Amino acid sequence: MRVLGVLLPACWLTAGCPTQPRPAVSPTQPVAGAPVIAPHLGRPYDVVSGSSLLTVRVYRGGALASAGHNHVIASHALSGTIYVPAERLGTSFEVRIPAAELTVDEPALRSQAGAGFPPDVSESARAGTRRNMLGPALLDAADFPELVLTAERLEPVPAGVPGEVLAHIRTEVRGAVRSITLPVRYRLSGAELTVSADGPLTQSELGLTPFTALLGALAVQDEMQISIRLTARAAGNTAEGAR
Repeated sequence: MRVLGVLLPACWLTAGCPTQPRPAVSPTQPVAGAPVIAPHLGRPYDVVSGSSLLTVRVYRGGALASAGHNHVIASHALSGTIYVPAERLGTSFEVRIPAAELTVDEPALRSQAGAGFPPDVSESARAGTRRNMLGPALLDAADFPELVLTAERLEPVPAGVPGEVLAHIRTEVRGAVRSITLPVRYRLSGAELTVSADGPLTQSELGLTPFTALLGALAVQDEMQISIRLTARAAGNTAEGAR
Protein backbone atom coordinates (compact mmCIF):
# COMPACT_ATOMS: atom_id res chain seq x y z
CA MET A 1 0.00 0.00 0.00
CA ARG A 2 1.15 3.47 -0.74
CA VAL A 3 -0.31 3.33 2.69
CA LEU A 4 0.98 2.69 4.82
CA GLY A 5 3.29 4.95 5.64
CA VAL A 6 1.60 5.80 5.26
CA LEU A 7 2.76 7.70 7.49
CA LEU A 8 6.36 8.77 8.53
CA PRO A 9 8.21 12.00 9.49
CA ALA A 10 10.49 14.45 7.82
CA CYS A 11 13.74 14.24 9.77
CA TRP A 12 14.62 10.61 8.99
CA LEU A 13 17.04 11.52 6.26
CA THR A 14 19.76 13.19 8.29
CA ALA A 15 21.74 10.86 10.54
CA GLY A 16 21.04 11.92 14.10
CA CYS A 17 19.11 15.01 12.90
CA PRO A 18 21.52 17.55 14.48
CA THR A 19 19.34 20.57 13.68
CA GLN A 20 15.97 21.10 15.35
CA PRO A 21 13.24 20.39 12.75
CA ARG A 22 10.15 22.49 12.30
CA PRO A 23 6.86 21.14 13.67
CA ALA A 24 5.95 18.10 11.58
CA VAL A 25 2.16 18.17 11.57
CA SER A 26 -0.13 20.94 10.40
CA PRO A 27 -2.85 21.04 11.45
CA THR A 28 -3.10 18.63 14.38
CA GLN A 29 -6.88 18.29 14.12
CA PRO A 30 -8.90 15.97 11.83
CA VAL A 31 -9.76 17.36 8.42
CA ALA A 32 -13.31 18.72 8.41
CA GLY A 33 -15.72 16.62 6.37
CA ALA A 34 -13.38 13.62 6.12
CA PRO A 35 -15.12 10.61 4.52
CA VAL A 36 -16.82 8.12 6.80
CA ILE A 37 -14.87 4.89 7.28
CA ALA A 38 -16.19 1.68 5.74
CA PRO A 39 -18.35 -0.59 7.92
CA HIS A 40 -16.82 -3.90 9.01
CA LEU A 41 -18.72 -6.59 7.14
CA GLY A 42 -17.87 -10.19 6.31
CA ARG A 43 -15.26 -12.62 7.57
CA PRO A 44 -12.53 -11.16 9.79
CA TYR A 45 -8.86 -11.90 9.07
CA ASP A 46 -6.32 -10.97 11.76
CA VAL A 47 -3.00 -9.50 10.68
CA VAL A 48 -0.07 -11.74 11.64
CA SER A 49 2.71 -9.46 12.86
CA GLY A 50 5.52 -11.97 12.45
CA SER A 51 4.68 -12.42 8.77
CA SER A 52 3.93 -8.77 7.94
CA LEU A 53 6.27 -5.87 7.22
CA LEU A 54 6.07 -2.16 6.44
CA THR A 55 9.12 -0.31 5.11
CA VAL A 56 9.50 3.35 4.19
CA ARG A 57 12.52 4.62 2.30
CA VAL A 58 13.32 8.28 3.03
CA TYR A 59 15.74 10.23 0.84
CA ARG A 60 18.23 13.01 1.49
CA GLY A 61 18.13 16.27 -0.45
CA GLY A 62 19.62 19.76 -0.67
CA ALA A 63 23.08 20.97 -1.60
CA LEU A 64 24.57 19.27 1.48
CA ALA A 65 22.80 15.96 0.92
CA SER A 66 26.11 14.10 1.08
CA ALA A 67 26.31 15.00 4.78
CA GLY A 68 23.36 12.73 5.53
CA HIS A 69 22.01 9.33 4.64
CA ASN A 70 18.97 7.84 3.01
CA HIS A 71 17.08 5.84 5.63
CA VAL A 72 14.90 2.76 5.84
CA ILE A 73 12.18 2.95 8.50
CA ALA A 74 10.38 -0.30 9.27
CA SER A 75 7.68 -1.90 11.37
CA HIS A 76 7.51 -5.62 12.16
CA ALA A 77 4.73 -5.02 14.69
CA LEU A 78 1.71 -4.39 12.46
CA SER A 79 -1.62 -5.46 13.92
CA GLY A 80 -5.27 -5.17 13.01
CA THR A 81 -8.08 -6.88 11.16
CA ILE A 82 -9.25 -7.08 7.56
CA TYR A 83 -12.93 -7.85 6.93
CA VAL A 84 -13.83 -9.61 3.67
CA PRO A 85 -17.50 -9.90 2.62
CA ALA A 86 -18.86 -11.77 -0.39
CA GLU A 87 -18.73 -8.53 -2.38
CA ARG A 88 -14.97 -7.92 -2.33
CA LEU A 89 -15.25 -4.17 -2.90
CA GLY A 90 -16.96 -4.04 0.49
CA THR A 91 -13.72 -5.16 2.16
CA SER A 92 -12.64 -2.96 5.08
CA PHE A 93 -9.67 -2.89 7.42
CA GLU A 94 -7.96 -1.21 10.32
CA VAL A 95 -4.20 -1.57 10.64
CA ARG A 96 -2.25 -0.21 13.61
CA ILE A 97 1.47 0.62 13.72
CA PRO A 98 3.02 1.15 17.18
CA ALA A 99 5.34 4.13 16.92
CA ALA A 100 7.70 2.97 19.67
CA GLU A 101 8.49 -0.23 17.75
CA LEU A 102 9.55 1.46 14.52
CA THR A 103 13.14 0.63 13.57
CA VAL A 104 15.73 2.67 11.69
CA ASP A 105 18.24 1.28 9.18
CA GLU A 106 18.25 -2.42 10.00
CA PRO A 107 21.30 -3.75 8.08
CA ALA A 108 19.30 -6.50 6.34
CA LEU A 109 16.68 -4.03 5.14
CA ARG A 110 19.28 -1.52 3.95
CA SER A 111 20.98 -4.27 1.94
CA GLN A 112 17.67 -4.96 0.20
CA ALA A 113 16.92 -1.30 -0.51
CA GLY A 114 19.44 -0.78 -3.30
CA ALA A 115 22.59 1.16 -4.13
CA GLY A 116 21.50 4.34 -2.34
CA PHE A 117 21.55 2.58 1.02
CA PRO A 118 25.14 1.54 1.84
CA PRO A 119 25.65 -0.43 5.07
CA ASP A 120 27.87 2.17 6.75
CA VAL A 121 25.37 3.89 9.06
CA SER A 122 26.76 3.83 12.59
CA GLU A 123 24.78 2.63 15.58
CA SER A 124 24.96 6.11 17.14
CA ALA A 125 23.56 7.68 13.96
CA ARG A 126 20.71 5.17 13.84
CA ALA A 127 19.93 5.75 17.51
CA GLY A 128 19.99 9.53 17.09
CA THR A 129 17.69 9.43 14.07
CA ARG A 130 15.25 7.13 15.84
CA ARG A 131 15.27 9.27 18.98
CA ASN A 132 14.40 12.39 17.00
CA MET A 133 11.84 10.52 14.90
CA LEU A 134 9.91 9.46 18.02
CA GLY A 135 10.40 12.79 19.83
CA PRO A 136 7.88 15.61 20.36
CA ALA A 137 8.90 17.53 17.23
CA LEU A 138 8.05 14.62 14.93
CA LEU A 139 5.92 11.56 15.72
CA ASP A 140 5.60 12.46 19.41
CA ALA A 141 5.25 8.78 20.28
CA ALA A 142 4.65 9.54 23.97
CA ASP A 143 1.37 11.34 23.18
CA PHE A 144 0.48 9.51 19.95
CA PRO A 145 1.61 5.90 20.41
CA GLU A 146 0.02 4.52 17.22
CA LEU A 147 -0.26 5.29 13.52
CA VAL A 148 -3.57 4.03 12.16
CA LEU A 149 -4.75 3.11 8.64
CA THR A 150 -8.48 2.62 8.12
CA ALA A 151 -10.44 1.80 4.96
CA GLU A 152 -12.81 4.46 3.69
CA ARG A 153 -13.82 2.58 0.55
CA LEU A 154 -12.48 0.41 -2.26
CA GLU A 155 -13.11 0.74 -5.97
CA PRO A 156 -12.02 -1.11 -9.12
CA VAL A 157 -8.72 -0.15 -10.70
CA PRO A 158 -9.46 1.55 -14.06
CA ALA A 159 -7.12 -0.82 -15.92
CA GLY A 160 -8.99 -3.79 -14.47
CA VAL A 161 -5.92 -5.60 -13.12
CA PRO A 162 -7.04 -8.91 -11.52
CA GLY A 163 -6.52 -8.97 -7.76
CA GLU A 164 -5.95 -5.22 -7.51
CA VAL A 165 -8.22 -2.51 -6.12
CA LEU A 166 -7.92 1.21 -5.51
CA ALA A 167 -8.06 1.84 -1.77
CA HIS A 168 -9.14 5.13 -0.24
CA ILE A 169 -7.51 5.12 3.18
CA ARG A 170 -7.87 7.30 6.23
CA THR A 171 -4.50 7.88 7.91
CA GLU A 172 -3.98 9.04 11.47
CA VAL A 173 -0.48 10.35 12.14
CA ARG A 174 0.26 12.29 15.31
CA GLY A 175 -3.41 13.13 15.73
CA ALA A 176 -3.83 14.47 12.19
CA VAL A 177 -6.38 12.73 9.98
CA ARG A 178 -5.82 12.66 6.21
CA SER A 179 -7.06 10.63 3.25
CA ILE A 180 -4.79 8.97 0.68
CA THR A 181 -5.52 6.77 -2.33
CA LEU A 182 -3.37 3.89 -3.55
CA PRO A 183 -3.54 0.62 -5.48
CA VAL A 184 -3.55 -2.52 -3.35
CA ARG A 185 -2.96 -6.10 -4.48
CA TYR A 186 -4.53 -9.01 -2.64
CA ARG A 187 -4.82 -12.78 -2.76
CA LEU A 188 -7.26 -14.89 -0.76
CA SER A 189 -6.48 -18.56 -0.34
CA GLY A 190 -8.65 -20.46 2.11
CA ALA A 191 -8.06 -19.09 5.60
CA GLU A 192 -5.14 -16.86 4.54
CA LEU A 193 -5.21 -13.41 2.99
CA THR A 194 -2.15 -11.62 1.65
CA VAL A 195 -2.08 -7.92 0.81
CA SER A 196 0.75 -5.93 -0.75
CA ALA A 197 1.54 -2.56 -2.25
CA ASP A 198 4.56 -0.54 -3.31
CA GLY A 199 4.77 3.05 -4.41
CA PRO A 200 5.47 6.71 -3.66
CA LEU A 201 3.85 8.72 -0.90
CA THR A 202 4.64 12.32 0.02
CA GLN A 203 4.98 13.63 3.53
CA SER A 204 2.71 16.52 2.51
CA GLU A 205 -0.12 14.07 1.86
CA LEU A 206 0.07 13.10 5.52
CA GLY A 207 0.15 16.69 6.78
CA LEU A 208 3.87 16.49 7.56
CA THR A 209 6.43 19.20 6.79
CA PRO A 210 9.68 17.96 5.19
CA PHE A 211 12.74 18.78 7.30
CA THR A 212 15.04 21.57 6.07
CA ALA A 213 18.03 23.33 7.61
CA LEU A 214 20.67 25.86 6.56
CA LEU A 215 18.28 27.64 4.18
CA GLY A 216 17.44 24.38 2.47
CA ALA A 217 21.01 23.18 1.96
CA LEU A 218 20.22 20.22 4.21
CA ALA A 219 16.81 18.74 3.54
CA VAL A 220 14.61 15.69 3.27
CA GLN A 221 12.78 15.02 0.04
CA ASP A 222 9.01 15.24 0.31
CA GLU A 223 8.48 12.00 -1.61
CA MET A 224 9.09 8.68 0.13
CA GLN A 225 8.81 5.10 -1.16
CA ILE A 226 6.72 2.66 0.81
CA SER A 227 6.31 -1.09 0.70
CA ILE A 228 3.84 -3.13 2.70
CA ARG A 229 3.27 -6.86 2.97
CA LEU A 230 0.43 -8.12 5.15
CA THR A 231 -0.40 -11.70 5.97
CA ALA A 232 -3.75 -12.18 7.69
CA ARG A 233 -5.48 -15.35 8.81
CA ALA A 234 -9.15 -15.98 9.40
CA ALA A 235 -10.01 -15.16 13.00
CA GLY A 236 -9.51 -18.26 15.12
CA ASN A 237 -6.94 -19.71 12.66
CA THR A 238 -3.97 -17.48 13.48
CA ALA A 239 -0.99 -19.74 14.14
CA GLU A 240 0.01 -19.83 17.76
CA GLY A 241 3.17 -17.88 18.44
CA ALA A 242 3.13 -16.10 15.06
CA ARG A 243 3.10 -12.70 16.73
